Amino acid sequence: MTADDLTRKKCKPCEGGTAPLKEAEIRNLLGRLDGWEYANGRIAKTYQFKNYYQTTAFVNATAWISHREDHHPDITLGYNQCRVEYMTHAIKGLSENDFICAAKLDRLFEL
Repeated sequence: MTADDLTRKKCKPCEGGTAPLKEAEIRNLLGRLDGWEYANGRIAKTYQFKNYYQTTAFVNATAWISHREDHHPDITLGYNQCRVEYMTHAIKGLSENDFICAAKLDRLFEL
């Protein structure tokens, strides 16, 4: 599976009782993403921009993708950077949904 494969998928509802991904699955999926790191049960990436306008445009695009996928990250916004962190709160761990959304965010830079 590649990052392109992930961007073609849609998030599936994930409820309590579903097991989080195992370490090997996380490492496998993380290897398909560029610049994402895994720590403290989350995947995260900090995106750099030239200015505040570009940063907020990215945050708005992230909100749009999150709404469409019904899977929402934690976002920290600064003047020229934005940190995005994913974790599936319902299962207190990572699911494939986190990696699908991460791949879709990275794809924004190919538009």
